[in-house]
Amino acid sequence: MMEALGEARRAFRLGEVPVGAVVVLRGAVIARTHNLCETLQDPTAHAEMLAIRRAASVLGSYRLLGADLFVTVEPCLMCAGALHLARVARVVYGCLDPKGGAMGSCYQIHLEERLNHRLEVRGGVLADECRGLMHSFFSALRAGKTPTGG
Repeated sequence: MMEALGEARRAFRLGEVPVGAVVVLRGAVIARTHNLCETLQDPTAHAEMLAIRRAASVLGSYRLLGADLFVTVEPCLMCAGALHLARVARVVYGCLDPKGGAMGSCYQIHLEERLNHRLEVRGGVLADECRGLMHSFFSALRAGKTPTGG
């Protein structure tokens, strides 16, 4: 999760919502990235989506069997769906997303019995640090400042 936090800080410095994600397979990091929605002007450029794409490219397969994804904020519906489709084994996230989280807060898509893949979910890992970074970012925005710290 520390690696994902480092990625989130990179996003913060770019003025992106500070979410970082890392894909680990058999103990090795195979992909790491952060939100790039503003930079790429792409609403799908969430950290999780980019990490899935990079990991699939490294493996030469969209099936990320046995992989773990570490992400600083609870995944949204789009990302949760992609994680299911990628067959990720486990998602570990930092803080909850009470406005759009899909793995514990607003939705619990990982518990949907109609889906053909089951993944393990663990939340709350380094939650205070992850939440603090998000809070700092949005506090700066509300104050009319460009968030470039982190």
